[in-house]
Amino acid sequence: MTAPNAAELSPQYAPADVEDRRYRLWEERGLFTADAASSAPAFSIVIPPPNVTGSLHIGHALDHTLIDALVRRRRMQGYNALWLPGMDHAGIATQNVVERELAKEGLSRHDLGREAFVERVWQWKAASGGAILGQMRRLGDSVDWSRERFTMDEGLSRAVQTIFKRLFDDGLIYRAQRIINWCPRCLTALSDIEVDHTEDEGELVTIRYGDGADSVDVATTRVETMLGDTAVAVHPDDPRYSRLIGTEVELPLSGRRIPVVADPHVDPAFGTGAVKVTPAHDPDDFEIGRRHDLPSLVIMDERGVITAHGPFQGLDRFEARPAVLAALREQGRVVAERRPYVHAVGHCQRCGTTVEPRLSLQWFVKVGPLAKAAGDAVRDGRVRIHPQQMVARYFDWVDDMHDWCISRQLWWGHRIPVWYGPDGEVVCVGPGEEPPSGGGWHQDADVLDTWFSSGLWPFSTLGWPDDTADLRTFYPTSVLVTGYDILFFWVARMMMFGLYAMSGADPEAAVPFRAVALHGLVRDAYGKKMSKSRGNTVDPLDWIDRFGADATRFTLARGASPGSDVAVSEEWAAGARNFCNKLWNAARFALLNGADAGADLPERSALPTADRWILSRLAAVTVEVDGLFEQFEFGKVCEALYHFAWDEFCDWYLELAKVPLSGDDPAAAARTRAVLGHTLDRLLRLIHPVMPFVTDELWTHLTGGDSVMVAPWPGAAAPGVREARGGSAADLERDMEAEAEIEALMRLVTQVRRFRSDQGLRPTQ
Repeated sequence: MTAPNAAELSPQYAPADVEDRRYRLWEERGLFTADAASSAPAFSIVIPPPNVTGSLHIGHALDHTLIDALVRRRRMQGYNALWLPGMDHAGIATQNVVERELAKEGLSRHDLGREAFVERVWQWKAASGGAILGQMRRLGDSVDWSRERFTMDEGLSRAVQTIFKRLFDDGLIYRAQRIINWCPRCLTALSDIEVDHTEDEGELVTIRYGDGADSVDVATTRVETMLGDTAVAVHPDDPRYSRLIGTEVELPLSGRRIPVVADPHVDPAFGTGAVKVTPAHDPDDFEIGRRHDLPSLVIMDERGVITAHGPFQGLDRFEARPAVLAALREQGRVVAERRPYVHAVGHCQRCGTTVEPRLSLQWFVKVGPLAKAAGDAVRDGRVRIHPQQMVARYFDWVDDMHDWCISRQLWWGHRIPVWYGPDGEVVCVGPGEEPPSGGGWHQDADVLDTWFSSGLWPFSTLGWPDDTADLRTFYPTSVLVTGYDILFFWVARMMMFGLYAMSGADPEAAVPFRAVALHGLVRDAYGKKMSKSRGNTVDPLDWIDRFGADATRFTLARGASPGSDVAVSEEWAAGARNFCNKLWNAARFALLNGADAGADLPERSALPTADRWILSRLAAVTVEVDGLFEQFEFGKVCEALYHFAWDEFCDWYLELAKVPLSGDDPAAAARTRAVLGHTLDRLLRLIHPVMPFVTDELWTHLTGGDSVMVAPWPGAAAPGVREARGGSAADLERDMEAEAEIEALMRLVTQVRRFRSDQGLRPTQ
């Protein structure tokens, strides 16, 4: 094809004039769509599903940039590349949004009833949910929109019911009374990731239990929970309390006598070395209670209101705290008070309410055998975790995982497929099975934890439990890219479910992904965590508006190293925009000087030193970038491309090329135009995965091709497709003699410039 006239390229790069137009062209031409029937080697990634209530935040922008860079490179290499998009139904968050909408109408979900409320949520999703999908387009996500999934769609709902039934039948799902995180505002159990821990000011109160020589002093930050104490625990080797073990002390304010037990969980160095045991309101105390067969007294209802009989009954937990403390003071039971006492307090991620540990009847997954399989898959190399130092953290979690509470007291979500009969019968119903009918039968009211359905994401999105072409072609997925902060909450659970659901004759094919690439959290330029209170948050959509999507992506990718947090600043985004402008100006120079990307390159021996040097440096950076991509070293990829493009190609080669281009030797000019076009063509291809918009606009003007998205990658190709895609081993040859000669010239010129600057001479002198 013939390249368009250089004049068609505007004098300045305006991202707003390019990005939307380019993305629409990519979509219209179907360039994102994978083919399950293709004979090319498959490469697949499933998106970490954003919440249906969410909008694109800086963490999404980082995650999506890195995934998109991997997928775009693989697509250019000749792989059958699939990036599968979708959203999570976000149980608590979505229910809260719709309940707030109802509150504006003076209604609650109970006014509507369960069925009507769920229908109202679906209406909200259709009208207002999924705004992030359009924002993903603005960032340039090359996802296969034809395969978009939702955790509550019909197929995924069937997958959830299928695996629940299998786990239930295998004895790996059970119902029991356990301590869970409870939100008294949302009135539901919470997963650990739905709890935000902050350092709050409270008070540490030391209380004397019993009297005289047999009394015991205990310290607590929650004095109101003493109403539910059923023991005092000390360490078995603590000589201070050895004589009291097995005796009883009187619990203040109640008149009850409770035992003193010895338990190795107690830390003798904390407080007085003796702790109160409230099995129904503390997870550690619950385990102590189980070991010593202690009763569990529930002293609060689901809203955090005291239910224990006595003067504090009916008080909210935070009203009861000072009231109980005042009563203890009045009896002379308070030994010491330390305030302020700063300690970690859990808050509901959705509403900010202080979380209450609560003994509750819930559904659990027995994770022991599942977690062992998840650990073995990493130990035997079937799944690789990058960076390597994160492997130990992964083993810490999967080797000591507690059973997982999967029930939530919500109406929006996958309802637990269990029915209860009038005589205590319990029946789990699988897909296609009819639930029991007749008087007295009813379905469990709870729904499943959102992480349960998202744990199936790598295979449910590809059609499981059916044997689909997509599942056969794209599972196991190739790599999972996500933040290290959800290594346990999501990654480990996908590993457990994938290995369980997909287990068969080939253990290699059961893993949900071959590699896990973990990146860090985005922080500000000073390494501080971003928060609204600090005023240092970044809205990626604002950056896209001001600097362009490519500059935003480059800023994020340039700071990304495996497992390390990513520092960003507005100044760096402005610098990335300048890089886009630099590429734009270089392409305009090349086009105005007749750069010919389609011309055959002369033999290297027939080229002058400058041309041999830039081709050698292009080969070097191509090999370097290939290796860095394979190690998920996105920051180093960006650094290598930036310095080659700016320092070597733009600042040096373009200046050296001006001599033959403006000289009297037509043959020399033609050779330089060929090298210039060839080098810029390959450079734009190398940069494309990270900066897709500007590179596609420039590449199509330079070459006349349809899109750089489908141009062959300059470096390594998919197995067996190198020749078919036009690659050549000569493209990667180094010329060390030319490199040494130009490096000597660069040192000389640099010294001359430094001398001129030191002597105060004008640049023209």
